Amino acid sequence: MSISRRTFLKVLGSGLAATGLTEIICKRSGWAAQIPPAKIKDASATTSICPFCGVGCGLVAHTKGGKLINVEGDPDHPINQGALCSKGQAVMEVVTSPRRLKKVQYRAPGSDKWEEKDLDWAMKTLAQRVKATRDAAFVTKSPAGVTVNRTEALASIGGAALNNEECYLISKLMRALGVVYLEHQARL
Repeated sequence: MSISRRTFLKVLGSGLAATGLTEIICKRSGWAAQIPPAKIKDASATTSICPFCGVGCGLVAHTKGGKLINVEGDPDHPINQGALCSKGQAVMEVVTSPRRLKKVQYRAPGSDKWEEKDLDWAMKTLAQRVKATRDAAFVTKSPAGVTVNRTEALASIGGAALNNEECYLISKLMRALGVVYLEHQARL
């Protein structure tokens, strides 16, 4: 049986029209009617890295209206290929938890309560305390008389969520301060 080109196009057009009208003509019934549309429909997807450990699994974060609505494993990421561990599956709580701190909390020495402080105050106080600690424990010469220019009162540990550039800047800052205890989470 041979079919003409005109007949083929008529059948194809009819089939496409019927497929497009299926939702209107054939209403879902039973449990199929109860399935809501996907929550990530019309959401923008952004890839990121899981902040919890040194493995560096890939995440896809979906946002709608400036709010995070879903986080899942990145199927195109070479490390986890879409899978997430229990910590990675809970990464959405980092942003959406009502217990998440959004202001600087400070407890003065000897105090039994926390007080809210301004971020500028916290950064300035932290910088002053780092400098005071460094200056108090800075060693210019070893007992043998060798110039060392270091402090053993400070230490730095990097995190898995830092990229190469951030790690480079942190290591340069710590070396400029004379810190000798410089590590990264992936090595521990």
